[in-house]
Amino acid sequence: MGEQTNFNLNQALRDVFGYHSFRDVQENIIKSILNKQNTFVIMPTGSGKSLCYQLPAIALDEMAIVISPLLSIMKDQIHQLQILGIYANTLNSTLLKKDLVKVKDDILNGSIKLLYISPESLVKEEYRDLLKKKKISFAAIDEAHCVSEWGHDFRPEYAHLKEILRAIGDFPIMALTATATIKVQKDIQENLGMTDANVFKLSFNRKNLYYEIRSKNNSKKQIIKFIKNNPGKSGIIYCQSRKKVEDLTLFLTINGIKAAPYHAGLDIYTRTKNQDAFLYDEVDVIVATIAFGMGVHKSNIRFIIHYDIPKSLENYYQETGRAGRDGLNAVCLLFYSKKDVLKMDRLNKTRLGPEYESYKQHLEEVSWYAETSICRRYQLLHYFGEILTDECNNCDNCLNPQEKFDGMNILKNLLLTVQAIHIPIKIVDIIDILKGFNTRLIDKHGFSGLSSFHTCCDIEEELIKTTIKHAILLDFLEMDRKDGSNFLFIITEKGESFLKQPYNIHFSKDHNLYFDAEGENEEYEESGEKRNKSHYYTPIHISNLTTKNNDLFTILKNIRKNLAKEKNLAAYIIFEDISLEEMSTTFPTTISEMSRITGVGRAKAEKYGYLFIDVIKEYTIKNNITVEPDIVIKTTGTKSANKIQIIHQIDRHVDLEDIAHTLQISFVNLIEEMEHISHAGTKLNIKYYLDTTMDDDKFEEIYDYFLTNETADIDTALDALGEYITENEIRLVKIHFLSEYGK
Repeated sequence: MGEQTNFNLNQALRDVFGYHSFRDVQENIIKSILNKQNTFVIMPTGSGKSLCYQLPAIALDEMAIVISPLLSIMKDQIHQLQILGIYANTLNSTLLKKDLVKVKDDILNGSIKLLYISPESLVKEEYRDLLKKKKISFAAIDEAHCVSEWGHDFRPEYAHLKEILRAIGDFPIMALTATATIKVQKDIQENLGMTDANVFKLSFNRKNLYYEIRSKNNSKKQIIKFIKNNPGKSGIIYCQSRKKVEDLTLFLTINGIKAAPYHAGLDIYTRTKNQDAFLYDEVDVIVATIAFGMGVHKSNIRFIIHYDIPKSLENYYQETGRAGRDGLNAVCLLFYSKKDVLKMDRLNKTRLGPEYESYKQHLEEVSWYAETSICRRYQLLHYFGEILTDECNNCDNCLNPQEKFDGMNILKNLLLTVQAIHIPIKIVDIIDILKGFNTRLIDKHGFSGLSSFHTCCDIEEELIKTTIKHAILLDFLEMDRKDGSNFLFIITEKGESFLKQPYNIHFSKDHNLYFDAEGENEEYEESGEKRNKSHYYTPIHISNLTTKNNDLFTILKNIRKNLAKEKNLAAYIIFEDISLEEMSTTFPTTISEMSRITGVGRAKAEKYGYLFIDVIKEYTIKNNITVEPDIVIKTTGTKSANKIQIIHQIDRHVDLEDIAHTLQISFVNLIEEMEHISHAGTKLNIKYYLDTTMDDDKFEEIYDYFLTNETADIDTALDALGEYITENEIRLVKIHFLSEYGK
């Protein structure tokens, strides 16, 4: 049968679903599918997409099928519909034999109104043959962006949906997605054969969400402080790996936070138990890989934290969209470092050419979003083809704007360059033209003859790159990726107008989020080098983040200076700068708290800590500072076991190479572990090893350097000691030196 002409949509909305009115374009969407027209729905998470196919399904006599990628979505929606008195069920291989027989019978006898099925099940011939026997009212394809290879979660099974559905019967299709760029939207319609569809597109603007990017600097401590400042609030923390999920969950639990893990490595019972505990507010925080949350209809999620960067802006938008579905305020925090970007890029290089280029593009877009100082909401909406006319004043960039610079001349010469070239080109090539560098590409195409060549020779490259980003985001330029990292740049009407009559324009400088300092064992890799970079990161100014108190830091440095003079030691042997910086941030007032400061440890805390603690106590009282509760930094598992084994093996004078081999770590990693142990105040007597592996003169030269210099910086020592001395030799002698003088 066809549409039920006597069916009252508004009455069903009230009586069945409990709503008094439709939201936005819900009613028009429902009427479109009831009129047997293909319907394309683009609505942000929390806008009521599911009602758009559930209500017409009960309004029609025939069964509707809902194609969904995740069992959790099906389970949740089926359960909710059955509570409402609507018979919905699923057809998949996980059903017990007796349940599968009942579902098949119910499909044929017409008692099921909504049949949920995954694309993987739909490709099975036996299921397709079953559905051919039954007239279908319409098919709803949820998460339709999976159809497009440019979508953030492309699934090969979705690519065959058009042929499969047409083989089952002739019925209209409703495609629904919460995240799709203009290119992905076009792909969806073409791949599903519904270019004639009625398109309903709502704004992607989630006004109740606050967006903030933080430098990945002591992010675990920041997370603890954030959650403890929001007690009892529900939130999700996303990590890239299962190991990080487990480690972070343990860290939160140690610090008194009700948290549970969720990832594919857990058995189905544990995953279900943890998800239900979150849904029923038995735990406050779920730490998860990105698989969690797709089908969770929990309306009171108050924060989403990305401990690692998302794979794409579409992923980010979808994942943050799980917060604040009740319309109340929610916070979205993303911890970012360039190190994570480089790591993900290396992992993606194993993919085949076109697939790698797609992943690389998504990664670049995430980097631009994090580093660029334009309103976060403006950037997100621009990505989805929507323009925000005013700044949102509900993101970190709006509330804490970056320093501005005069961009008129850079923009003018940038546009002149694009106007003169008509080939796909890299962003760095445009910068080279403006800086006046004679590269092979510039020589080949004669770009040195352009009027804009060398016009920005005195301007920092970062400012030129920032101007290019602003030009694209503010629609002076468009860029279309052609191949690899080459783009065809096109001047827009707005850009042409600017060239005809340039005007004063200022742009905000990018954020400096290049390095992180997550803990003692963090490092960054660049050009094959590994360096301890605890002194390299530059934290950005962000709201509600306690930063180093410069007055206290100066006081502590003076105390260290006087104590070092009294002990006849270099100042860094007492405490390194990073330790003083952390003290001036966290205000340790007990030996226990002091021993957890980076580079201190119990031995140093008990030997030197009391003097510093007394000053910190006095400072907090004088300045009315409330000291944060203890944040427990606890090393567990392999790293703890490694440190104990290293100490025991060195006590037995085992060769360091043999220790590294036993622990199955590299020699460089062993040195790093030893440095952490030494800085924490434990004596490591490795003189036995140095005596057999290092020339006496070389040892004395390095040893004397640390004895007479005020800095322990390895790079400075490398420059001072000459090319014939290696970095590893310097680091080993420093470990020995600290074992003699650092206690």
